[in-house]
Amino acid sequence: MKKFWLDSVIATFFVFLVLFAIVKVSRFSLFNVFDPLGKALSDMEITDITFSNLRVKVPPVDENITIVNIGNLTRAELAQQIRAVSQFKPKAIGVDIFFDCPFCFDGKVDSICCPLAYDTLSNMMLNNAIEEAGNVVLVTKLLQTDSLVKRYGDTDKYDSLRRTDEFIRGAAYEGFASLETEAEHQEDLKTCRRFNPKMVMENGDTALAFSVKIAMLYDSAKAQRFLAREKRSEVINYRGNVPDPYKASAPEFGNRYTYLDWYQPFDTTSFLPSIIKDRVVLFGFMGANMEDTSWDDKFVTPLNKQYAGKTRPDMYGVVVHANIISMILDEDYIDELQPWQEFVIAGLVCMLNVMLFTYITKKIPLWFDGLSIILQLVQFLVCTFLMIYAMYWFNFKLNLTYTLAALALVGTCFELYQGVVKNAIEVLRNSKWFTKKDKEVLMP
Repeated sequence: MKKFWLDSVIATFFVFLVLFAIVKVSRFSLFNVFDPLGKALSDMEITDITFSNLRVKVPPVDENITIVNIGNLTRAELAQQIRAVSQFKPKAIGVDIFFDCPFCFDGKVDSICCPLAYDTLSNMMLNNAIEEAGNVVLVTKLLQTDSLVKRYGDTDKYDSLRRTDEFIRGAAYEGFASLETEAEHQEDLKTCRRFNPKMVMENGDTALAFSVKIAMLYDSAKAQRFLAREKRSEVINYRGNVPDPYKASAPEFGNRYTYLDWYQPFDTTSFLPSIIKDRVVLFGFMGANMEDTSWDDKFVTPLNKQYAGKTRPDMYGVVVHANIISMILDEDYIDELQPWQEFVIAGLVCMLNVMLFTYITKKIPLWFDGLSIILQLVQFLVCTFLMIYAMYWFNFKLNLTYTLAALALVGTCFELYQGVVKNAIEVLRNSKWFTKKDKEVLMP
């Protein structure tokens, strides 16, 4: 029995050793050219199916949030938009755009690198509109200075912020709008499933996310309960989109948020004040108009109609923030396993398979090949079912990626262990290097 348990542990360790080696090799992208299917599915998660296909019930319109498209308005025109909206007393206003000079270096602003900084009248109008509203949240962006990168390398630490210029932002609230994506460049196709509620800066200050700060102004108790979860990264519980005439996202999710196109706030008779009063109003770019196909500040989300091999984004950044705010105000979060729990589950499932395969090998060896494949296939289907429906039924992201990877390898690795590794260990144990030599006898 002792040998049985020892063999099972060593074989399980061997499976994970092979898995670790495969992960390391795959990071070099040596086989990408031969793996078009893998590349097509690389941006997919199993739980995306839950969002885009299983949640078939049309979500009700969120009566806490209204989104305003800023289109290609000038700063002066945006100031007029904010004034027109703020007169109807929204609880909080979020403006998802920077007003700064990103192309000026070393803090030297001139009319060549930043002509907008010299449009004094427009800047004053925008500043006054923000100040008079009194409940405006502006975006920031988490940044790393060269010295921080040099000290820590490529790490998730930040020591500075990109901010709206002080002569515009005044005393406005701020929150970072950075979202978690795997894109290396802004122009890349960006998939967004998660966000950071808060970040502790290198100097010890705590920066809140843009959406969290807005939720804090709307309902501080709910926002505090959300932050009390103390999670560095949260899964976004997407509920819907604004109407999308080109149907990049599933059409049933296109009526979640009330919105105004860029020209509508200028005519206050074109909408009811009730869609503004006591609500969160988000200003952000959603194309030159609501029928524009622009990809600027647009993300791929789990609501994308094409959940595998995605080719075009389905949701603007400001709508992503609206979904986060909805999640906080509805207190409808997604829980998930801790990383160590994922490893434990994978290890236990792998070891149970090893033990079962050992039993089959000893009792019915002729059936091993067929039974091992059937068992692996059944477990694959069960794990996939659990991942999809745990999200659907319980809002729980059951990440069994490590378990699925171990199941994919356990059959082959078990045979390698039994036929090669185990025999190699036995040969080494019986070799002269591991055998005690008899003491030499001195002859008279």
